[in-house]
Amino acid sequence: MTDVRKPIRLRSMRTFHAVLQQGSVTSAARSLGLTQPAASRLLAQLEHDLGFELFHRDRGRLVPTTDGLILYDEVERALDNVDRVQDLARDIADFRVGQLRLVAPPSFLEAILPDVIARFLEAHPRVHLSIDSHGVETAKGMIAARAVDAGFVKLPLNRDDLSTRTVLVSETACVLPLGHPLAEEAEITPSMLKGLPLVMLGRGQQFRAQVEAAFAQSGTMPRVQIETHTVASACALAARGVGVAIVNEDLARGYVRGQTVLRRFAPSIVHEYAFAVSSAVAPSRLADAFFSLLPKIE
Repeated sequence: MTDVRKPIRLRSMRTFHAVLQQGSVTSAARSLGLTQPAASRLLAQLEHDLGFELFHRDRGRLVPTTDGLILYDEVERALDNVDRVQDLARDIADFRVGQLRLVAPPSFLEAILPDVIARFLEAHPRVHLSIDSHGVETAKGMIAARAVDAGFVKLPLNRDDLSTRTVLVSETACVLPLGHPLAEEAEITPSMLKGLPLVMLGRGQQFRAQVEAAFAQSGTMPRVQIETHTVASACALAARGVGVAIVNEDLARGYVRGQTVLRRFAPSIVHEYAFAVSSAVAPSRLADAFFSLLPKIE
């Protein structure tokens, strides 16, 4: 036989709970911001929906039945759970809780993001933030597969499963130790670097190919002293006189202090980075909040 009882309504549950706590319909209605007739109707509707009486009516007084007292304990627990859900929903809406997972190149994480991370966590102190660093293609795959919420990738992408917003456009520069013969130059060309030891990045990647093409166009072969994988290590090696580092100018600024100088490389080689999310879904609210704190491109 089909059970035709109606589901219990939240307002009716709150009214029933308030009547037992307050001792009367009038007091319960006042505590809930209802009129006394409205509270009485909700109580009567609840009894009708349940199919049994919750109160004995005794000369205007409501005395809870045995069934009513049994139900009260469960209603109290249920309302506590509802209140917790509502509190959590408010916390989520106000960014007081949550998780944001990002992926970024090591040099981008070290040079560009620390200030942004600090501001984000100051605004959202209870949000858990995790940032991974992986190879370029692995990072793109993680973003597309939604293993992370968003990430920072170098353009161009050459794939259509990511949506991007450009966040950094930077020139290429040379990092030299103080006292280097080229340190007084405003701009450094491949011909000026002829025969000098170099610290180079990105073997097999587009940037490396562009640097090598610039040397080839000037009729010069680069003398690669050492290859490394991060801007931070390239700058550290340049500071120790190992060689002249050719790097992303903006990513290098955070590492050029005291022992080294930064000089623009010519011809111009531009680096462009983007904030990327999976094109299959809209960015999460926390990802958008993080993006809003990034420095604006001028």
